Amino acid sequence: MTKKILVYGQQVVQGKIPISGAKNAALPLLAASILSEDGLTLNNVPPLSDIRTMLVLLGTLGIEHSVSNLNSFSMSLNCKTDAISNFEAPYDIVKQMRASILVLGPLLARFGQCKVSLPGGCAIGVRPIDLHLKGLQALGATIELKDGYVYAQAKRGLKGTEFTFPIVTVTGTENLLMAAALADGETVLKNAAREPEIKDLASCLIKMGAKISGHGTSEIRIKGVSRLHYTDHTVLLDRIEAGTYAIAAGITNGQVDLIGHSIKDLLPTFIKKMEEIGLMFEDINGGLRVTSSGKLNGTKITTEPFPGFPTDLQAQTMSLLCVASGKSLINETIWENRFMHVAELIRMGASISVTGARATIIGKHQLVGAPVMATDLRASSSLILAGLVAKGNTIVDRVYHLDRGYCAMEEKFGNCGVKIERI
Repeated sequence: MTKKILVYGQQVVQGKIPISGAKNAALPLLAASILSEDGLTLNNVPPLSDIRTMLVLLGTLGIEHSVSNLNSFSMSLNCKTDAISNFEAPYDIVKQMRASILVLGPLLARFGQCKVSLPGGCAIGVRPIDLHLKGLQALGATIELKDGYVYAQAKRGLKGTEFTFPIVTVTGTENLLMAAALADGETVLKNAAREPEIKDLASCLIKMGAKISGHGTSEIRIKGVSRLHYTDHTVLLDRIEAGTYAIAAGITNGQVDLIGHSIKDLLPTFIKKMEEIGLMFEDINGGLRVTSSGKLNGTKITTEPFPGFPTDLQAQTMSLLCVASGKSLINETIWENRFMHVAELIRMGASISVTGARATIIGKHQLVGAPVMATDLRASSSLILAGLVAKGNTIVDRVYHLDRGYCAMEEKFGNCGVKIERI
């Protein structure tokens, strides 16, 4: 497997980019297939390494899958779930991807037992699952932590309850939403996450026969049913990919047509901030056109749960602000270690200082190419964006992170006259 990407500097993004399905929607949807013995078909699934990891994990449980309509941007997956015979998610798979914890709720709800390894994933801070476990306990589960595993049981089934999340958690909301779909009685989740990916999960579950209301708000109500059935569902667009390519147009003084419906609705706060910085957005047939105004201005950004500014677009936005005029401030409120890309951007000539959860960026008009190292998924794309505008070439190491969340970036950029290549 290749490990580095060569980014040629001082390029301009000009063209059309089809936005793939969202990894962060596809992963919980794949976990949701566990809930029904009738299976599930998902369309517009992005062919990413994280998706492959989840399919391997589901395979260990006894779920078979078949692939159709495969290209470099998307695929359809049919999951056959009538022969699940193993209820353990092992460490050697779960350590590769934190989203593996999403099998916990569905396994417990359908089979009343499971053993799931504590998760791994990107090294961007502590990501505790205590709220998942407290929520499942509120639903009547017995939880034991032993030897790095979660042992969960609900011998008499899960019971509907009211549970308030003390802080907003996306995967926690998803796990409890799936578990409650098969619980006995009504469950009310308060202070629930409102992300579009959760609305997409709930929409799919409803098509499978679940009774859910309030998804997309901070209070979700689920009336448990005895079983769910087969459905066919199309994964929503990846708002983080769309935002990344919008920034690519801005940082290179270019223009890109993001192809896909309802992109604006997925990025309300992000688009407002990009307009402050100097990007222009125009609705077009089947998508959204993003154009650089030619003058980029500094701004203040605070990452927040949806509909606030996405933490998954913080690193890419920092690259943009490195070449904007004046001073910018970024407050990172979601993950405590999500400034690891700062040191690499400084290697490229950026002027950034970090104090606690706040980064101060003094904009410059020129970055310089350098060998840099990706520390996590979103950091990898931020360094590629910086490389596109830098003087000279940039080599980004450890780009296996990139393959966890971006489909065929070389091809998509290539269609916009931009060259990056694996070396």
